Parts: sequence; structure tokens; C-alpha cells
Amino acid sequence: MSTHDTDTDPARAMYRHRTDAVVDDRGDGPPLVGLHGSLMDRTMFVPQTRALADEYRVVSYDLRARTDRWRGPYDLDDLVEDCRTVLDALDLDSAVLAGMSMGGFVAVRAALAFPERVEGLVLLDSMAEAYPEDEREEYGDLARGVRGADRMPREIAELSADLMFSERTHEEQPDLVERWTDRWHTYPGDAVAAEIESWRTEPGVLDELGDLDVPALAIHGEEDQSIPPERARRTIEALEGRMETIPGAGHPANLERPEPVNDALREFLAEVYG
Repeated sequence: MSTHDTDTDPARAMYRHRTDAVVDDRGDGPPLVGLHGSLMDRTMFVPQTRALADEYRVVSYDLRARTDRWRGPYDLDDLVEDCRTVLDALDLDSAVLAGMSMGGFVAVRAALAFPERVEGLVLLDSMAEAYPEDEREEYGDLARGVRGADRMPREIAELSADLMFSERTHEEQPDLVERWTDRWHTYPGDAVAAEIESWRTEPGVLDELGDLDVPALAIHGEEDQSIPPERARRTIEALEGRMETIPGAGHPANLERPEPVNDALREFLAEVYG
């Protein structure tokens, strides 16, 4: 398994220069690019990198909120252009995009913006719908609650963990929950607020998905409280793809139950790349 050094390789150095982000890039096979969700970072895809990089080139990168460019405002269209920059900087003509939550919002819009560069779509606990008004307001309250804070308040980080991770994960993997809760507590409040505002009021693109002809897979935790599985099901039906539900998993299903997620990814990638 090879390692691409983001600090010495010229293409990867260009990406760092243009976006101040870090890229994890492992393997030499057909490419899979991971886009993380809100509050997460590129390391959420470590279980997939470990499982798949012997066969595929597995790339993950930090979106703006986890970089020096965290200040808003920016929106999903900006994040789509960042994704294009990553593909360009890593000399990837095309790739399968795997987006978790917010990363999925970006991935579907990237497929609409430059379909010739998207070999397949994997939506990890994500959707293509707009949030309903009551949830927009709730997320607006969350953004206001962290804005201006030196770092995300501990109580909000803990509430986020309660929402994101399944009950089973809280019981069986408390170290995983604690590790991410501690990490969220270090984030600048304004970075979290800008991240939320990038997608909170964005219109959905569900009605546009019929224009896409791209293999698609939805992988969704059965206990996801942030994005109920039925929203993912409507999205994957619009894409004429298939859906795998993960028992005992919440919002970051690929972290909580990596084995079945990796199995589903491996099968999908084999179908896409032959």
C-alpha cells in the first residue's frame, strides 16, 4: 500500500496552497474520494482507508470548516468548487465521490455541476432534500449558540454526540464518542457556525437528480436522528440506485459500524470500476 505525501508531492502541495487543507491519499487503484460531514474531518474515513486502500486509491480531505479558511460566509456551491480543486490538484480526471451528511450535499451537487468527473455517488447518511423549516430554525439556534465562542461549548458538543451517535455506540464504543466530543470542543465557534450556515437554508436538488446517469449507493444508519432514513430513500430512488441500512448505527454509520459499510462500498466499487 503506497502513501502519497501531501507535503512533498507538487499536486498535493498546490492543493494545500490553494485551500490550506490536508489531504489523506492512500493506494494506487481506481479513486474513491471521501467528503466528511459537519463537525467531522477527513479522519472519519480512516476505517474505509484501512479496508480499501489495497485495491483503490482512497482520498479524503478537510472541508473548509476544518482548515484555515473556516471563516464564512460560504455555501455549498463554494464547497463544490473546492471539490473540483481537489480533483484537479490530485490529477484525478474522475472518481467515485463518497459524501457523509454535508459531504453528501456537496457530492450530489458536484455530480450535477461536473457529471463527467463523477464515476459514482455514495451517500453516507445524507440526502438531496432541503431541510424542513422547523429544522432550519433549530440549526439556526445551534449556529447562534456557538457563534463568537473561542471554542464550541462543551455542553453543545455533548448534545451533538447524543444526537449523532446511536444508543448502541454510546454503550459499546464510549471511547469513540468521547474522542469526537473532545475534538468538537476544540473547534472555533465561528467555524462551526459558518459550517452550519453553508447548508442550513440551501434549497434541495432532489428534483434535479433525474438528469443524472450515475451509479449510486446510499448507506444509512437505521438509528440516524439527524437525517431520517426515509429521506435518503427518496434520494436514492431519484438516482435509481440502491440503499443499504446499517443496524445499530446513527449518523456517522461508517465510523460506528465500519465492517458492513466497507462491505457495501467494496461491492459498489467493484460494480463501478469493473
